[in-house]
Amino acid sequence: MHCPFCGANETKVVDSRLVAEGQQVRRRRECISCHERFTSYEAAELLMPRLIKADGMRQPFDEEKLRAGVQRALEKRPVGVEAIEAAINRIKLRLRATGEREVPSRLVGETVMAELRKLDQVAYVRFASVYRSFQDINEFKEEIDRLSSQTDGQEGSS
Repeated sequence: MHCPFCGANETKVVDSRLVAEGQQVRRRRECISCHERFTSYEAAELLMPRLIKADGMRQPFDEEKLRAGVQRALEKRPVGVEAIEAAINRIKLRLRATGEREVPSRLVGETVMAELRKLDQVAYVRFASVYRSFQDINEFKEEIDRLSSQTDGQEGSS
């Protein structure tokens, strides 16, 4: 790293500490040439993949749009903010874990539904009804029946 005082290329790390809940490293550095000390911060650059919409259009991942959709589904449901943020972080982690620069937006929707299924079944059905464009009450019933059979199967295997 270049010294901000004299511009020399050679600096040495004197001390390193984790900050920002382990998301950054704070380093105290000393210039080899002028012996001035300064602090640098290092954080991982985690890029989210771009989304490929159903019509083939590409757009950047929008965390606020994700959060708004999840919160809309969970509106007036007994789910805490911490649980919501943890679910959003798991969704983002799954998308980054693909290792792809672009992913189908369908993957985001399916991942959101999987997280909502764990958080709150009513929110899951709300989201699924919009995401899958339910046309009538029978589609709601089929999704609820599918959810009930999955829940029943999990309880029996415990």
